[in-house]
Amino acid sequence: MKVQANDGAIATDSLVRIFKLRKRKKQLEGPRIITALDGVDISVKQGELFGLLGPNGAGKTTLIKILCTLLLPTAGRAFVNGYDVVKQSYNVREIISMVSGGESCGYGILTPRENLWLFSQFYGLTFKEARENIDKMLNVVGLTEYQHTKMYELSTGMRQKINFARGFVTKPKIVFLDEPTLGLDVNAARDVRAFLKDWMAENTERTMILTTHYMAEADELCDRVAIIDRGKILACDAPATLKRMVSTEVTMRMETSPLPQHDCNFSRLAGVINSSIEFDAESQKSQVQVVLSGERFVPNVIDYVKAQNASIQLLRISEPTLEDVFIKLVGRGLSTDTSVSPS
Repeated sequence: MKVQANDGAIATDSLVRIFKLRKRKKQLEGPRIITALDGVDISVKQGELFGLLGPNGAGKTTLIKILCTLLLPTAGRAFVNGYDVVKQSYNVREIISMVSGGESCGYGILTPRENLWLFSQFYGLTFKEARENIDKMLNVVGLTEYQHTKMYELSTGMRQKINFARGFVTKPKIVFLDEPTLGLDVNAARDVRAFLKDWMAENTERTMILTTHYMAEADELCDRVAIIDRGKILACDAPATLKRMVSTEVTMRMETSPLPQHDCNFSRLAGVINSSIEFDAESQKSQVQVVLSGERFVPNVIDYVKAQNASIQLLRISEPTLEDVFIKLVGRGLSTDTSVSPS
């Protein structure tokens, strides 16, 4: 894949990163070679929220560090907003921000407001811009009442919230989020996801790359998802499209007005694998479950129910999840550690 500087907000061309691990004293062989990235090609459009899914050691964090100019590639090229991450690193740093879950969020002797103010000045925000952004982000993470408390007095979860807030105070154009909800409670994680949706919707020129171990989070937030393992991109597409790779089977669960159990036979319909009908005497409704070999057969079932002079009062169609896709492509779960290479 040949990329140009103007190919989207983020683009990589045959990106390679190799680590050489020093041999131990008692080892006779030479340095161990770890290939963290093996010819990675991605293209992220402006305004896109792009997800990276992969097990530990897959290469996610290594890729993000290269795009953030924190690590040099061994081979290949990468562009962020048209800037070469190696030759134009200062231009890249002016427009990006990075948030890493579990990362140190600032100086312990300073307060949350003081830490956020310090980072805002690194990026040259005016007094008015800094104050407004800090107030907004403290409110987003629910720490306004703790804004004058020393950082070392805050809980781990609170410090992680400040770490997240820091990434958005500087008004970045492109944000890299490496497991941003790691260490957050359920409510805080939900608030963070809501904020990310709103932040992207506010300005179509903003772009975001997200790595996460939470499949539902990627499914909810991302426009497209790339699945990476052992330094290679295995698949890249919209979550809905990826889920269709796993299986074409769908399950319809319906609640209908009473159906004639003996006369109603879904198995005669094309695409039906199996079906069941149960009548609930208490609610006076039929509970129907139909397994189909493909989503395209759903209208046939609906039409058949109507032909029985019954009405559908509740309909659910279950589909494969991103986790199903991931396990099929990678062959193991997200938490499986396959190497000692950086992730």
